[in-house]
Amino acid sequence: MNALRNRNQPMFKKIGADTGFDSMGTQPDIANEIMNLFTDMQDDDNIPKTILYSLNPNDWMQLATGMGDFYGDGITQKMQLGCAWWFNDTREGMQEQLRVMAQQSLLANFVGMLTDSRSFLSYPRHEYFRRVLCDYIGELAERGQVPDDDEYLGQIIEDISYNNAHDYFGFYEDVK
Repeated sequence: MNALRNRNQPMFKKIGADTGFDSMGTQPDIANEIMNLFTDMQDDDNIPKTILYSLNPNDWMQLATGMGDFYGDGITQKMQLGCAWWFNDTREGMQEQLRVMAQQSLLANFVGMLTDSRSFLSYPRHEYFRRVLCDYIGELAERGQVPDDDEYLGQIIEDISYNNAHDYFGFYEDVK
C-alpha cells in the first residue's frame, strides 16, 4: 500500500521501471477500506492468511488494531502487520514496526523480514533486521518488560527470524 511508482517519467522512459524513482504516498482511509473488505469476506468465512504492508508508517497502528478484528480459524497469527520495508527498512523504521506489532498483536508470532528482490545485495537486510530485532528485545528485557531469560528470548528471536515464516507459509520438507 502507498507506493508511488515511476514518478520521474523522463527517467522511466530513459531507463525503465524499478530504477529508483518511486516514493511513499498516502491513500485516504485505506485501512478502513481494507477492514471493510475483510468484514465482507468474513461473512463468507473467506479471509485468507494476510500480511498487511504499508509503505507509509502512519498506517501501521490502524492496520495493526484492525487486523485484530479478524483472528480465528485456528491459524496462528492469521493476520500480520508486514515488516518495515522499502523506505522503512531502516533501524528506526524497523524498531517502530516492531513496537506497533508488539503493542497491538503478539510479537512472538511475527513472520519477520521479507526479501522482495532478486538482487543478491538485498539479502543483508535480513542480517540487519535480526540485529535490530535482538536490540529491540534486549531493550525490552533491560526495562523489565519481558523476562530476562536468554533461552526464552532466544527462541522468540529464532522463531521471528525463521520458524514463524516457515510454518506460516507451509514450507515443509518432503520426508523420504
